[in-house]
Amino acid sequence: MEVLGCPLPDDCWVDLENDTWTRIDADGVSCSTGVLASQAAFAGRYTSVRFRDVEGLVDRGRSVATLESVRSTAPFRISVSGRILARNEALATRPKLLNDSPYERGWVARFAPSDPKDIARLLATPEKARSTLEALIAERRIRCFPATPDLEMYEIGSECSATLAKLDEELTHHPPDEIVLLVTDDPTSPIELVRWSDRTGHTVLHHRVEGKLHHFLIRKEAAPVPRMRRAATGELGSV
Repeated sequence: MEVLGCPLPDDCWVDLENDTWTRIDADGVSCSTGVLASQAAFAGRYTSVRFRDVEGLVDRGRSVATLESVRSTAPFRISVSGRILARNEALATRPKLLNDSPYERGWVARFAPSDPKDIARLLATPEKARSTLEALIAERRIRCFPATPDLEMYEIGSECSATLAKLDEELTHHPPDEIVLLVTDDPTSPIELVRWSDRTGHTVLHHRVEGKLHHFLIRKEAAPVPRMRRAATGELGSV
């Protein structure tokens, strides 16, 4: 399911107090836990994950990691008392997995709950959490995107030609696969971004309109292949 554009899998239990999710693993015994997509969008790009050296039984609410993003530094608290079984070591080198894959590759820890009944007793189903999450997302003005930007460009009041020239220049300073969020109020931008993508070979992943503002997610390709658009049919072909 989605909550105001933010994904929330039906098989996750929600800790509304700590903005985390918990899922019972396939073995029916252990659980995985991580950060809600809405919280990841609110925090912005994560830059560091540091795990705490905790042993034995970990009580509900205890911090098992510190998550640092471009906007905040916060503890990650376990939602149900249990014994830590594994930590996602991949987050140490790729903390942005918390943003890009919050419910899959971006899990934070796996644990065995002390009392399996605590999952249903202490946490909420997605349906029960929906109204509270909607209020939080609206209050915090959270916008979830298919990918988390590494760079944000707000070009308000600029002509699209000048904005795209700036985008071209900016991309030269960033490695492949990085994501740019471009926000513009130019009404011609939807057409111009298609033409720009055809010309450069870089990908426009997403386009959203909010009022008079156009939000574009753009990915810099490692080996961009410019395309041409056939005038008669609109069909794409390689240059």
